[in-house]
Amino acid sequence: MLVSPGYRVVDYLLVLQPHEELWNTIMEIKRTFAKDYECETALYTKPHITLIRFRQIEMMETRIIQQLKNITMTLSPVKVELKEFDSFPSHTIYINITSKVAIVNIVKALRAPQKLMKLDKDNKPHFITEPHLTIARKLQPWQYEKSWLEFEHKHFHGRFIADHALLLKRREGNKAYQIAGKFMFQNVRVETKQGELFG
Repeated sequence: MLVSPGYRVVDYLLVLQPHEELWNTIMEIKRTFAKDYECETALYTKPHITLIRFRQIEMMETRIIQQLKNITMTLSPVKVELKEFDSFPSHTIYINITSKVAIVNIVKALRAPQKLMKLDKDNKPHFITEPHLTIARKLQPWQYEKSWLEFEHKHFHGRFIADHALLLKRREGNKAYQIAGKFMFQNVRVETKQGELFG
């Protein structure tokens, strides 16, 4: 992507991340997957549930973080229930989420600052409507077919309370994401003063 100096384009993900014990359990599944199916990419993505994916110039980050903070502080923590494995045929194996509605509601609440997340007409923010936790993606047909034979009969159950979201960023050329911000769900009620509505 050609941009002027200082206008570095960055990939961002806003995610929910499981607590440490569950994170380690899922990471172990990803490690085994990487080894058994020659799929190194399963190791690069750490266990998380994506809420929004977008690209933007880095100098917009401060404004985006401020907007996300304003919204997330009004949200309540949600219980996330993970159960069994599923797939997007031919390319992705993931852990199914049975408590999708609560997560989709968070995603809806986060649509307000979408103009800030839009880089250009070809790079609009992607708001996730089918939340899931990826084990491995962009699989080759043989990797998918072989692994799905195993995973469709595997059992998995886990749960965690999502009380914050993380904003992850990755500069072009990097495989790993860094944390750019952490947003607590504080269930803060924002009062609108009557006078201000008609001021």
